[in-house]
Amino acid sequence: MSVSVLEKVGVRKMSLAAAEEVSASEIHLPADIDWKMLDKSKFFLLGALLFSGVSGTLYPVVVLKTRQQVTLNKISSMKMASSILKFEGFRGFYRGFGTSLIGTIPARSLYMGALEVTKSNVGKVAIGHLGLSEASAGAIANAAAGLSAAMAAQLVWTPIDVVSQRLMVQSGNNGGSIGLKTYNGGIDAFRKIIHADGVRGLYRGFGLSILTYAPSSAVWWTSYSVAHRLIWGCIGCYGCKKDESGYRPDGKAMVAVQGLSSAFASGVSALVTTPLDTIKTRLQVLDGEGSGCGRGRGRVPTVLQTVRNLVKEGGLSACYRGLGPRWVSMSMSSTTMITTYEFLKQLSAKRQESFA
Repeated sequence: MSVSVLEKVGVRKMSLAAAEEVSASEIHLPADIDWKMLDKSKFFLLGALLFSGVSGTLYPVVVLKTRQQVTLNKISSMKMASSILKFEGFRGFYRGFGTSLIGTIPARSLYMGALEVTKSNVGKVAIGHLGLSEASAGAIANAAAGLSAAMAAQLVWTPIDVVSQRLMVQSGNNGGSIGLKTYNGGIDAFRKIIHADGVRGLYRGFGLSILTYAPSSAVWWTSYSVAHRLIWGCIGCYGCKKDESGYRPDGKAMVAVQGLSSAFASGVSALVTTPLDTIKTRLQVLDGEGSGCGRGRGRVPTVLQTVRNLVKEGGLSACYRGLGPRWVSMSMSSTTMITTYEFLKQLSAKRQESFA
């Protein structure tokens, strides 16, 4: 009798396990909306509005990260935030935001356009001509798309970064920062940089920006793609609703998986690229005086001199100053960005019959 009961229990457990395995394999994620399916005018207009709001929300964290990277001594994020609030008030967290916002629209347009075009074309080649699996093709397409998108966007972002970051680090309490000039707004900063260094001054650190953001974007999109598939593979049919064609994830499950995937991708990307970002920020913000460049007022610091200064100030760990805020900023930004981006693509998709 007891053997019979155990056999029944065993069969029931096997049946449940088999059902869960079948259920997980029948999960139907929403089909990706590619470049040809988008209403371009709606895509860029709505994208500019949505991402301007995202940038405004996350800007204070970027200010914290930037100030940490140009200070001589290591200062915690909480202490830095308290100092800004005490000496400058809430406005201190939004120094340079107007300049940054002006660059958001063209830079995001270049980024989104390059991302979607590259992803669509590389994905088709990887599957159709190279015969790769969907997972491998997706990872390669995402890496290539992230790389090309970051390179295109830096044509606009680098000058905007140079100006906005110089405004970010200005305050009435700059004793802990080095090599800083004073500017009366974005236009004044733009004019002074052009007068001192020409157009090249606006593109200071452009090479490092490419070396920072292009790999960062490629690593992020690849990590996101891999994490997204792994998480769905782990949770199976949980958080899904069954219909006649199988299991489909509900909205909450989709957002949760997107959030976890983007946080993981941000952590990987931040660890890989923060040293380059710290060096780039210093090159773009600091001038020769006070930056350890030797004699010669206004002499532009080199990459090698910037690295030497960082190591002298705090060892190799100084290259990771601002890692915490950068990871938080990247995680918050990417989570908001990916959910907003997918929402944007849904809003901008043409009707099925127009591209069928």
